[in-house]
Parts: sequence; C-alpha cells; structure tokens
Amino acid sequence: MNKKTIAAALSAVALVASLSACGGGDAAPEGASTTDCTNKVIHADAPRVSVWAWYPNMAAVVDNFNNSHTDVQVCWTVAGQGGPEYAKFQTAIEAGKGAPDVIMLEADQLTGFELQNALVDLSAFGAGDVKKNFSEGSWKDVSQGNSVYAIPVDGGPMAMIYRMDVLDKYGITPPTTWAEYEKAAQKVKDAGGPAFGDLGSNVPAALTALMAQKGAVPFKYDLADQKNISINLDSQPAKDVLNYWAGLAKKGLVGTQDQFNTDYITGMVGGKYATYISAAWAPGYLTGSGVGKGQEKDTFAVAPLPQWDSGSPVSVNWGGSTFAVTSQATDKKLAAEVAKGLYADDASLTDGWKTQTIFPLNQNVLKSDAFINNKVDFFSGQTANKDIYIPAENAYQGFNYSPFTVYYYAQLQAETVKINSGEINGEQAATELQNTMVTYAKSQGFTVK
Repeated sequence: MNKKTIAAALSAVALVASLSACGGGDAAPEGASTTDCTNKVIHADAPRVSVWAWYPNMAAVVDNFNNSHTDVQVCWTVAGQGGPEYAKFQTAIEAGKGAPDVIMLEADQLTGFELQNALVDLSAFGAGDVKKNFSEGSWKDVSQGNSVYAIPVDGGPMAMIYRMDVLDKYGITPPTTWAEYEKAAQKVKDAGGPAFGDLGSNVPAALTALMAQKGAVPFKYDLADQKNISINLDSQPAKDVLNYWAGLAKKGLVGTQDQFNTDYITGMVGGKYATYISAAWAPGYLTGSGVGKGQEKDTFAVAPLPQWDSGSPVSVNWGGSTFAVTSQATDKKLAAEVAKGLYADDASLTDGWKTQTIFPLNQNVLKSDAFINNKVDFFSGQTANKDIYIPAENAYQGFNYSPFTVYYYAQLQAETVKINSGEINGEQAATELQNTMVTYAKSQGFTVK
C-alpha cells in the first residue's frame, strides 16, 4: 500500500475533531520543543522528553513525574485537544519533523498513525513490564499482534446515568434491557414527561460502541496485513441498533440534540432528559459544566448499561486516551520510559480520579479500597465505581479500530443527522454508511474483504 496516499487521506480529515474523553486547553505550539516548556523543569541537567497532552490536570501530572525523576525530565506543551492535535501531528509526520517524543492519543486513533510508521512499537522497550497493570480489553486497544503502540491511561466503560426524580415520579425502575428502556420511555412520554434520552449526531463513538454491544464488528483490520480490511457496517446487529435508536427518535421518545454544548447542558440541568447513556468520565464532564450543583443536586444516579440479552451482558467503551512514542523521538528508550511512567504514579492517578478528570485503567487503582469504595458526590454518595464502572471495565474485551476512524466518524455523524431529521431509517443509514466506507477504503488503496 502507498503510505503517502494514506497520509494524504488522513491529513484531509484530520481537522474533523473526534470527541475526547477528557477536557483540555486551547494552546497550540508550533512544534515539539524541549526548551519552550509549559511546565517547570526541575532537574535542568537531565535529558528532556517532549510531550504533547491535553489532560486538564496535566500540569500536576508533569510536576509529579519531574519531581520523582532525576534521569529524565518532561517538557510538556498542549498542541490542541483531539482533532487539532492530530492535525498538527499529521503535518509533522508528512514533514518528517516537528513531532513530540511522546504524544497523547485516543485509542481509536492509534491504527491510522501506526499504519504510517509514525509510532514506535513499545514491546521492545519494556511495555510488557506494565501489561499486568491493565485489563485485557484496554491492552488489546493499544496492541497489534505482539506489538504494543501505546500505554493506556484512561477509559470510558459505558453505563446509564439517570435522574432519580424523573424515574421516581413516573414509577420506573432503571431499565436493565433495551426493550425495558423503550417501554419506560413510552410510559414517560404518555404521561407528558421529558425525553427519556438523547440521540445526538455528534457522538459517533458512542453509537459505534452500542453497535458493538449488539455484536456488530464494523471493521476488522490487522497491521500485519496492511492492504486488506473487512468492513461490515450493514451487518444485522448494526442495522438493529440504528433502527432501534431511529425508532425512538421517530416516536419522540428521545431527543435529537447534539451533546456537549450549552443547549444540551441546559437540558440536563432542567430535567429535559431522564437518562444519559454515557461513559465513566461523564460525571467529571457534567460537574465541570455546572451540572449537579444547583436545584438538580443529588438527583443523579447510575445503573449498568441496558443489555440486549440480560443473560449475556456485554460491556463496551466510549473514549479513553493513551501515551505513545513517536517515530521522531530522539531517544526512543527514554521516551518509552516517560510513556510508561507518566500519569502512572499514585499521586497523579489519585488526583485524576478524585477530581473525575479521568477514569483510570491502571489496576493498581481499580483494585484499591479508596477507589472501589469511593462514594461519588455526583451520584449522591453511590459507590458507582464498585457497583457499575469497575465491573464494566474489567469485562470489556477491546475493539478493532479502522485506520480511518476520523473519516468514519464524520460519515456516521452525517447519517445520524439524516436519521434525526426523519429522512432515512436506521437500516438505510447502515447501507449508506457501508457503501460510503467501502468506496472510501478502495479509493485509498485498500482491498475490502
């Protein structure tokens, strides 16, 4: 395969921002630097590793690392959050210079950069030493065969956040299946209540995860077989899920408001939605946006994600980020030490989960009494980690991402807009999406199996 063709395709869509699991800043450096650092370098004589990352508490994380290391220092800058950072990274790849030594990447973006030989296989630099710290699913997300291209940090096991006041008012027990979810939604609507949930067009990663929960395998791709890819976006499970949500939207049982904006937050505060199908990082996002601090304080709780078959539950993930070493790293061994050690110390991880900045994937945290038994303020003291999120994370089996995630998300978003406008149903959307992605893959030099 012509890697220049792939690079051009990725560059063309890199500005389409994918949803990040974490908040971040807007500063954007011109290129990687080990002298123009956002943070203070503690040990001036130590070699430096440049890092691009946008975690909200990154300043504290970097200080924790630099204070505990005399052999290496991190020089950190923010190159944008999600899409803007990926666009800058893509530019650096094409130029052959300007990339940082270590870069924060969402797990669903790794394959596209791996295909361009832009990331270092960390299996040769001791990645196996930290494998035991992570679940099988989270490790699969950063691996290709025996190769490991990033170190996991945070994830997004999915669940159902709900308003206790709304469900109590209409005599509804949190639904455990999607059939119960629709039945409850109809009951609330018939009684003149709010929308039971929301199908935003701008959350394609979440919709993809819900398709995977039903058994869909949208893509099969192996970096060892670079020319071939399997695309199954019109499989029956994918059609079932899209039809289900399209049906809810058509009946007016769920809203169609794009999420992560002022209107949606206002709706959450005002009780416009009874449930929020989201990930473990959502409480931090919501509280950071002002939800749960006014009259709606102490009204939220969380339950496991509804299932298609309650006898065979499936856990899925939305979001999550990693640290990868770029092929432009000056000292790859030293950069790998940073990727393995950054946001891996107890102080940083504790700060991350206590402030709800991240949902950590490190098993040292997931097995700690403090995290397991933490009474989450947003959920009125509910032990959500123990009861909901930790079991969901440990049951997650991983996902096979395509080399063109950003483009795929953009097309799924476009199809969801059509669904929400009533232009097409879910099955038609699945067929259109399949045709679009097959055509695109072939145009980029892939053989579609």
